[in-house]
Amino acid sequence: MGDDELSSVLTGVGPRLRALRTVRGTTLAQLSETTGISLSTLSRLESGGRKPTLELLLPLAKAYGVQLDELVGAPETGDPRVTFRPIKRHGSMFVPLTRHLSGVNAYKQVIPGATGKEARPEQRVHEGYEWLYVLSGRLRLLLGEHDLVLTPGEVVEFDTHTPHWWGAAGPEPVEVLSLFGPQGERMHVRAKPTGKG
Repeated sequence: MGDDELSSVLTGVGPRLRALRTVRGTTLAQLSETTGISLSTLSRLESGGRKPTLELLLPLAKAYGVQLDELVGAPETGDPRVTFRPIKRHGSMFVPLTRHLSGVNAYKQVIPGATGKEARPEQRVHEGYEWLYVLSGRLRLLLGEHDLVLTPGEVVEFDTHTPHWWGAAGPEPVEVLSLFGPQGERMHVRAKPTGKG
């Protein structure tokens, strides 16, 4: 690996770490408590102000439950299949569908059915752009002032600076395909222009 390639790999570690933490909904303080790495070191790692080392990356890989090569963006090694390692967060199961943690990331999310006892969900905001496609079940989405119910085949996309929350709209589980761009990347759909007759 040449110096330029090594520099490029090291530069990509910070954005990957930030994207992974954002997707997991983890704060720097929580990550610091889990790994024993200081808050300032974690912040500098994500911003590129601190060079990543094995001593820092190994506890982070363990905390996130990912392989080290996912954090550093190791080159492909032949098999293009993505190894699914489900992530459990807030009672939902997330299945990563993309190998890399930078750019737009794809997940299948399985959300358990609502019990009817939940209080009004708390909406949150963060960096990024979200695209959701309902595979099965009914998804309730609180987006700003909107309270929507989406059914299979429906799609929604939004800037995550808008307060939002989603979960099952009823007692049945919901399966959702989620595309998330941590830096605000939007999905771009290209279609052939229709001919005007």
